[in-house]
Amino acid sequence: MRNSALLCIAFWLYLLPLHAMPNDDVLKKMIGHMLIVGFDEESLTNTSPIIEEIERYELGGVILFDRFYSDKTRVKNIRSSTQLRNLTHTLNTSAKNPLLICVDQEGGNVARLKPSAGFIQTPSAHKVAQDSLQNAVVTYHSMAQMLFSHGINCNFAPDVDLARNPKNSVIVGLERSYGSDVNVVSAYASTFIDALSSYHIVSVLKHFPGHGSSLGDSHLGFVDVSQTWNEIELEPYKRLIDKNKVAMIMSAHVFNAHLDAHYPATLSYAINTTLLREKLGFQGVLVSDDMQMQAIANHYTLKEALSLAINSGIDMLLFGNQLSKTQTSEIVEIIFSHVKSGVIAWERIEEANERIQKNRR
Repeated sequence: MRNSALLCIAFWLYLLPLHAMPNDDVLKKMIGHMLIVGFDEESLTNTSPIIEEIERYELGGVILFDRFYSDKTRVKNIRSSTQLRNLTHTLNTSAKNPLLICVDQEGGNVARLKPSAGFIQTPSAHKVAQDSLQNAVVTYHSMAQMLFSHGINCNFAPDVDLARNPKNSVIVGLERSYGSDVNVVSAYASTFIDALSSYHIVSVLKHFPGHGSSLGDSHLGFVDVSQTWNEIELEPYKRLIDKNKVAMIMSAHVFNAHLDAHYPATLSYAINTTLLREKLGFQGVLVSDDMQMQAIANHYTLKEALSLAINSGIDMLLFGNQLSKTQTSEIVEIIFSHVKSGVIAWERIEEANERIQKNRR
C-alpha cells in the first residue's frame, strides 16, 4: 500500500511543471525579455516612451535605424558618432538587466552606421569574399571596434544565405551574400563572428533556413521558396553550430512546402524546433525577422502570429516599428493573455528566458 502511495505521488510530481507560473507582474517582465523593439527618437529623456517601456517590461533589446523606412530624408536613431554614444549610454543606464542594442551592420548596402554620418565604411559581403580571409579579419575587426565604441552589443549579421538565385533582389542583388560556395560562406561568416565576439558583440546568423534562393522580398509579401530552396542552404548553419560559434539565429519569413506545408519559417515548429533545434542541434536564441513585414502581417493577425511564432520555438520577437506601429504594451498583453489561457505554454516562456539569460552572460 505504501509503495502504491509513493508511486502515485511520484506520478503527480512528474506531471507538475518544473517551475510554477510566476505572478502577473513577473510574467509580463519575462515576456518583455523576449521583445526587441524600435523607437523613433535620436535622443532620449527619462520620460521617453522607450525608456518607460524598458523600465516597465525589462525589454530584451532595442533596434536602431539611421533613417525612417517611409522617409529616407529623416534621421531616426543614428545621426552622428557623439549622438549615438549618448543615445546608447542613456539606453544602457535605464535598463535593469543587460540590454541588447541591435543594428543591421552587414556592410555595403546594409549599414545603419554610414560614412555620410562619420562612420567607417565596410564593404558588402560579396566584395569582402573577393578579397583574402586575412583582409576580412582586418575589415571586420575595424567594424566591430566601431560598433563597440558606440555602445552596440548585438549585430544582425553575418548573412549566411547562399547566393543560389542570381535573380534574387533582396539578398544577391544587394550583395549581402558571400557567394554560392558553402566553404566560402562558412569561412567568411566565421571570421565576421570572431571579430564581433572579440569585442563582446553578439552576432546573429540570418535568414534561417535560407533566403538566397528566393525570388521575392518578404518585406513586401508572401515569399515561396518551395521550388528553389535546396538543403545545401542549411550547411553554413550546421558547420557554424558544430563549431559552437552561434549564439543567435534569425528566422526567415519564407514559405517552404517541403519543410512545412502550412506555415512560413518564422511560424513553423517543424522548421524552428524539429529541424533547427533537434536535427541541427542549435541551443542558442532564435529571434524572428521583423514581425511587421508583409509576409507575416498580410496573412496573420497579430494574435495569430505571436502565438504561432512562440509556439514554433522563437525566443525573441523583433518589432522594428519601421513598417507599421505596434505598441509594446499591446504585444505584451496579447502574449500574457495567451499564456494565461494556455494558448502558449508557460514552459515556452520559461525556456525562452533561460536561453536569453545564458546569452547575456
